[in-house]
Amino acid sequence: MIYYVIPRELADEYYEEFKRRFADVKGVEVIIDRRIAERRLDAAAGGQRVLRDRRRRRTGGSFPEL
Repeated sequence: MIYYVIPRELADEYYEEFKRRFADVKGVEVIIDRRIAERRLDAAAGGQRVLRDRRRRRTGGSFPEL
């Protein structure tokens, strides 16, 4: 399924037009973005996202030349 998301500010202008344009295309749905605020803003975290490196750490030391 492919979702064609239209921002709320542009919904009045474009929603019906895109709904008609993609009516015959199977697997495409036109929707309006209804989010009001950013949900990741957390007062405890200071409003900053924390990026973590999940890759496995490399072993220490050096390797002999081949």
